[in-house]
Amino acid sequence: MAQLNIGWSEVNITPDKKVSLYGQFAERISEYVEKPLMATAMAVECGGDQMVLCACDLESVHDDLIAAIREKLAGNEYGLDENKIIFSAIHTHTGPQHIKPATGVKNGSFTWIREVLETCLAPGQKYVEAAEVSSDPTVATGEEVFVMLVERLTMVCIEAWNARKPGGFSNAFARAAIGMCRRVDYSDGTGQMWGDANTAVFTELEGGNDSGIELMYIFDDAKKLTGIVINLACPAQCVQHRLFVSPDFWGETKVLLRKYFGEDIFMLPLCSPAGDQCPVDLVRWVNPDTDVHDPNLIRHNPPVRKADPSMFDIEGMKKAGKRVAREVIDTFEEGLDEPQTDVKFEHRHYLMQLPLRRATLAQKIQAEKNIKEYIRNKNGADVDFNDLAHLQNDIGILIRFVEQEKKDIYDTEYHCIRMGTVAISSDPFELFLDYANQIKARAVCEQTFLIQLAGGSAGYLPTEKAENHGHYSAFIPSGNVGHVGGDQLVRQTLKDISELFGDDYKVYHYADEQ
Repeated sequence: MAQLNIGWSEVNITPDKKVSLYGQFAERISEYVEKPLMATAMAVECGGDQMVLCACDLESVHDDLIAAIREKLAGNEYGLDENKIIFSAIHTHTGPQHIKPATGVKNGSFTWIREVLETCLAPGQKYVEAAEVSSDPTVATGEEVFVMLVERLTMVCIEAWNARKPGGFSNAFARAAIGMCRRVDYSDGTGQMWGDANTAVFTELEGGNDSGIELMYIFDDAKKLTGIVINLACPAQCVQHRLFVSPDFWGETKVLLRKYFGEDIFMLPLCSPAGDQCPVDLVRWVNPDTDVHDPNLIRHNPPVRKADPSMFDIEGMKKAGKRVAREVIDTFEEGLDEPQTDVKFEHRHYLMQLPLRRATLAQKIQAEKNIKEYIRNKNGADVDFNDLAHLQNDIGILIRFVEQEKKDIYDTEYHCIRMGTVAISSDPFELFLDYANQIKARAVCEQTFLIQLAGGSAGYLPTEKAENHGHYSAFIPSGNVGHVGGDQLVRQTLKDISELFGDDYKVYHYADEQ
């Protein structure tokens, strides 16, 4: 047992220029800043071990960005272990992409897919951007954003580390309907991301949802609240198609929490595994107010529903943010446990070797045929984001086939921490909810905080059921690892949690009563 020392910092990571908004097929340029993008860091030191959780209002935090920050921090004078910083993203689609300078390599699967598509075009054909993100000089480049992020994310981690003081935390639980399954299954055995449920062949939403919110209220040694850690299973994707910079519903949550607790309160937003989750109710579909330019979301004359406002619009975003804030405030008002200050603390981190999801030769050959036939049927017409969406799987298969000739293991950054009665675990995937439920149900601790898109961006990690049903998020190129690796990740996480907590928590088995 040792005294917890905790520090906070927050930094603005909003680019000074307009940005190419990242995360959709259609190219978008920001028109204004709805709310600024922030990075928030909480540093913890206890008993000679340490951890920094750095949550970023970004779509993802890619490996090359993390590597650049850690290189900058290597051998620092503060005693901060750069390898024990966990960088994560809220997965907002109204933020910028970042590209490592001077390599010529774009980070992000859709950029790669577009580059391959352009090599397949007939003479005279070209790719036409929905917005001129590649040629507008007033738009910040991915390289400029990368350089800015390296500086500011390095700074926020150092500031949080240097601000650490004796403190403690009260972990708690709340519940709010934020995330819902975004994969629809049909009677022919197929499934579809963002599928239309208003059809006689609709059978079910493929997965469940988790309305639970894992909470930590952080206090200083005078028991004054300094910040709140909020962990829930939903990406920040309410206004994901809009033409502004925004941290989505998390921005609204922060505004309301600071209105109640004070402007000096920190909020650390952590997205729990939610690869198949979204804020949109696909059963009670409400059309967005404006065109979202997404071929997966086309609905022809849907019935008018009495339901939530469209979660593709600002009104829906505010509703989601209000729900989270209300639960955080209500839980605080209802009373918390005495803060944990002297605790057992241990941080494990390593590269977990998971099997790369592979494509077969037959799939490669079929993909090549599909691309050629599709381009031929265009009859020389130019292509755009709609064509990119249509060909994403076939082009992705070709990319994966080249990649798998060089490696068969995906080195996965993984962290598992014991902090008092709480376990914290992270991975770089958009991990499907079923895996999180398996971990939380079986973990031998009081409460489990799971963080997705942390320590890199490794794509979706679907269940076997989703792989069998197909479509985006379950395609082979949608992620680097498939369900076999997902099962391995669950087993290893449970093993580490069990070892970290030892005999402090009894593992219950039904056989004990026989």
